[in-house]
Amino acid sequence: MPNRQSRPISSLVKKTVLQLLTIGLVMALLLTFVIGFVEHYQQKRQHLQQVAELLANSASVVNGGALVASQVRLLLDNDPAIHSIVFYATEQPIANSDQSQIEHSNQDWSNALFARSVNFSRAVTSQALPNTGSNATNSNNKHSTLLGYINITLDIQELRLQWLLANWWSWLMITGSGLILALFCARKLRWPSQDLNILSQAWQNDDYELDQLPALQQRFEFTELMQLQQALVKLFQRLKFAQDHIASLAAFEVQLQSKDLSLEVQRHNFQSMITHELKTSLNAISGGLQLLNPQALNDEQKDILEVIRKGSQHLHNTLEQIIQLNKIEKGQIGLTLTEFNPLQLLADLLNDFEPKARQKNLILSSRVYHIDYSLEGDVNKITQVLSSLIDNAIKFSQAGNIILESQLTHFNESIRWQIKIIDRGIGIEQKYLEDIFTPFFQVDPSVTREYEGAGVGLAVIKQIIQLMGGSIEVDSTIGEGSTFTVLIPLKDSLSKSQQKVLAGKSILYYHRDDSGVMIDELKMLGAQVQCYQHSEAILEQLQTIVVDFVMIGEEISIEKAGQLAEAIRKAEFHHRVLIVYWFSAHRGFAMQSIASKLQALGVDFCHESVRDPKKLAALIKRWQD
Repeated sequence: MPNRQSRPISSLVKKTVLQLLTIGLVMALLLTFVIGFVEHYQQKRQHLQQVAELLANSASVVNGGALVASQVRLLLDNDPAIHSIVFYATEQPIANSDQSQIEHSNQDWSNALFARSVNFSRAVTSQALPNTGSNATNSNNKHSTLLGYINITLDIQELRLQWLLANWWSWLMITGSGLILALFCARKLRWPSQDLNILSQAWQNDDYELDQLPALQQRFEFTELMQLQQALVKLFQRLKFAQDHIASLAAFEVQLQSKDLSLEVQRHNFQSMITHELKTSLNAISGGLQLLNPQALNDEQKDILEVIRKGSQHLHNTLEQIIQLNKIEKGQIGLTLTEFNPLQLLADLLNDFEPKARQKNLILSSRVYHIDYSLEGDVNKITQVLSSLIDNAIKFSQAGNIILESQLTHFNESIRWQIKIIDRGIGIEQKYLEDIFTPFFQVDPSVTREYEGAGVGLAVIKQIIQLMGGSIEVDSTIGEGSTFTVLIPLKDSLSKSQQKVLAGKSILYYHRDDSGVMIDELKMLGAQVQCYQHSEAILEQLQTIVVDFVMIGEEISIEKAGQLAEAIRKAEFHHRVLIVYWFSAHRGFAMQSIASKLQALGVDFCHESVRDPKKLAALIKRWQD
């Protein structure tokens, strides 16, 4: 929405008054002209009707022509609005000679405003008396004869001009009165605008400090303006209070920042000092334990020695976590990227924690939703994170399964590894889920006595994951267990040439299941793969587009594979597509004798399904060559 330019109220008042004045004057002049001229026309009409009647009577008498002529000349000389006076001699009545419609008062408005001229006609008759003696004057013996008509033409335009010239002074008076009234109204309307200007000027300066209320002249005559002044005073008071409060908060914030900085320095110094002292003492304890000869101790002393060793080991692990957390916060720890296999890493973790889980009758298992792959990342830190989460899952679980879910999501330039650790342990209350990653936070001290821990492990885990650019989330329910989800962005260790070995290649893949591992591998190598579950769809596509490979999945029977290959070879003329049949490992011996039959039907290559992207890339490259 466009911003409209603001204008002062005084200019708006002036403009409004000018518009009202113009409209009022125009309306007054129009009404004066219309009403005054119509009334003038009515008077003129009545006068001319009488004149026409008089002329008709004068023309009716004997030798009345001279009198009529003198009267006509007098009328034409003295009244320019009379255009003409004409006598029509005729003994027959003129059609439509009735002037009632013209002379009727209901027609005065239209005639006066719109007509150019109006005609008034009167019949001229003669009255002859027969010679019948003393009874000659008897009215019953009279008879009249039509001599003609007298027609008077009134020029309405000339009449309007005469009326305007005669009444210009009244218009001038109306205009002057309107101007005086408008000026008076404008002065009245200007008072509130001046009062508003006083208020706006008092608050217009943005640079003044809120030390005191701006001066406001007490000249307001309107209730609304008085209320507005009171509202501005209250607003000023609230603004002054808010500014004072903000100033006090700013001063308090400065104090807190300096205190926090001091406390942070003290905390780091304390952590460095306490870890150094404890580690020194712990080294002395460990050295002393190593000097003891277990063979010279009885069983009770050996148990005591084992308790001391276990406690010292726990203390050593806690100190290492605190030291690592301190180094991460100081930015003293970086990443070391190496190539690793995620499946092998998970297998090693399961193998390491299997004995500990078995001791508590827990089942440790995995769910992997990706193929064997090669990634690049900091293996030691990833192992530390997953080990700590698995150890916590075992620690806080009394029965049930602990499941590791692994899934890879491929992007243009990276791979996101999602690992979930799902347990059926004691769970965590919802209100503590955001606090468990805070250093030294413990949900319940009574619980931590049963389950050893200083509240540092999860804080270190989160810091390490953030260092790798990842994230960790937790979902938990009391009594049902917890699910920790770790997302780590990693690099694909495959070279660009391996990744793009099928770039620009189109493949039609004939399979029975909804998805397959081979399809994902082909897409990762850059191929455009179209999957179909019916051989007829493959043949229809080959008639419309050109493809490089037709691959048949291992779940397709040998008979159907041979039928499809034979149909393809019969239908193709200009371009020969490569047909590959993948078979499973347990059918390797049978395929040695069947491969030749499939090749005779048109299959180019029969090969066992490949799960390693490197091997698949090398194999397809050899076939293309």
